Amino acid sequence: MTNNWRDRAGTVFNCRKQPASGSRGMVVSNHPLASAAGAEMLAAGGNAIDAAIATLFTLTVVEPMMVGIIGGGMAHIRVADGSHRFIDGQSTVPLAVRPDTYKSRPGSAHDVFDTVDDENLNGAKAVAVPGSLKAWCETLRRFGTMSLADVMQPAIKHASRGYAATPYLHECITDGAADMLRDKPISAIYLPDGMPLKAGERVVQAEYAETLKYISQHGEAALYSGPLGDILVDYMSAHGGFIARQDLTSYKTVERAPIRAEYRGWEILGPPPPAASGVHITQMLNILEGYDLAAMGFGSAETIHLLAEVLKIAFADRAAASGDPDFVGVPVQRLTSKEYAGERRRAIDASRAQKWGAGVAQLESAHTTHMTAADAMGNVVATTQTINNLFGAKILIPGLGVVPNNYMNLYDPRPGHALSLAPGKRVTTSMSPMMALRGGKLAFALGLPGGKRIFPSALQALINLIDHGMSLQEAVEAPRVWTEGNALEVEFAVPEAVRAKLTSWGHQVAAVPTVAGGMNAIQFHEDGTLTGAACWRADGTPIGLAGGLARAGVRFALE
Repeated sequence: MTNNWRDRAGTVFNCRKQPASGSRGMVVSNHPLASAAGAEMLAAGGNAIDAAIATLFTLTVVEPMMVGIIGGGMAHIRVADGSHRFIDGQSTVPLAVRPDTYKSRPGSAHDVFDTVDDENLNGAKAVAVPGSLKAWCETLRRFGTMSLADVMQPAIKHASRGYAATPYLHECITDGAADMLRDKPISAIYLPDGMPLKAGERVVQAEYAETLKYISQHGEAALYSGPLGDILVDYMSAHGGFIARQDLTSYKTVERAPIRAEYRGWEILGPPPPAASGVHITQMLNILEGYDLAAMGFGSAETIHLLAEVLKIAFADRAAASGDPDFVGVPVQRLTSKEYAGERRRAIDASRAQKWGAGVAQLESAHTTHMTAADAMGNVVATTQTINNLFGAKILIPGLGVVPNNYMNLYDPRPGHALSLAPGKRVTTSMSPMMALRGGKLAFALGLPGGKRIFPSALQALINLIDHGMSLQEAVEAPRVWTEGNALEVEFAVPEAVRAKLTSWGHQVAAVPTVAGGMNAIQFHEDGTLTGAACWRADGTPIGLAGGLARAGVRFALE
């Protein structure tokens, strides 16, 4: 344990992991083998983009419950010239799907997109058009320096020879077992003899290794216009799914400009719509800027109360006006303005919980992954990727060895809403690959998985760093809170006295083991060194590259 944090509110937490340091590069992901794959690319002379793509392909092998080539995601890239861009590789609605394709389950809650027979949750009908593979290959060609075959070698190796299951993977398999047992191909790998793989047992994915080898030779065309796509389309046709050949050949990634927030002299950059995160993190920072959070203290009832109120405001506005900007008019300027923040701030009661409605007009899963990479040249990647729920659609496609997404569960099955289904529509996401600059210089890059709890958790990490002066390790591991208007979830480390005070102010406090998933982050120091940190909520591991070449002119005599 590296730290014991105690502040004026009496909040105590221990950091359970150690940070890493480096001078020539850093890779942080939610599995040590994936971080090692990225670090190998840096050691071989590659840049942060090479490292990121190697890490992502390896994560599809070692975190198969979270990420896959038939998934979607968002990448925040800062290149050496200081420019930022977002590569949107989110999944889209198949062209055959209509607003009323699914039938809402009678009696389902308004904010839960349940459908009859769980068609949008499990099986072929739950699979949306994949964007991950195309986005990764395009990004490598545009910004990387190494070949696709080279960066994919670690993933191929681990898929073919196997790796040891972690306790975390065992728990995830156990959580999804009831649905996965209905599909023989996925059960054969993760539930042999009907029981979840135990920690330490080997996970071998020979069929997927062959798929990866083929992609390494033929690129994304193997799926989007080639024989791997034929296997996917044929499977969909045979099992009632919606993805057809035209969905694959017409899919395009989108490059987007970041949302920029100014907070206490810092510049915070986050993803734009269809992601909700950049807009609403900016909105919440604008409101919180009017309070002295440092004086209130981390983990105090006063600070948590303010966080809860701004979260409820953000989620009310998100429900009303977030979505794919090609289909929904998102009022970005209004939501991110200091004037609007002032209006909302003036309505907050400092000692009473309130219900909030939207101030503007016009669901997602916790099972995601995130990784962050940086090199010595100034290239940085923070990217969040997912197949949505644990093990996506809970099936494995024979011939590919791939677990596909169940992104269709994120759309509203009821026609006439901001998140309703439409052919080609991209889903709203809370993915938050964030970067923070001070005086024009990059200081932090971070992100995490966790569904609707992602951007509130990213916000709290930024506040931990800027307002509370935490170290990077403390900031990613600190206790979190979350609400969207009902229960106020607080992690167990928040003291009973603080919970009691919040309850007296009208909050419905619920103590929970975790809020969102494993955050990982990189800090950029003035002297050019890097610190990497990953939190206890996942198998996160930072790997830093230091050292370097021998000093010029050195000669050794052999005697």
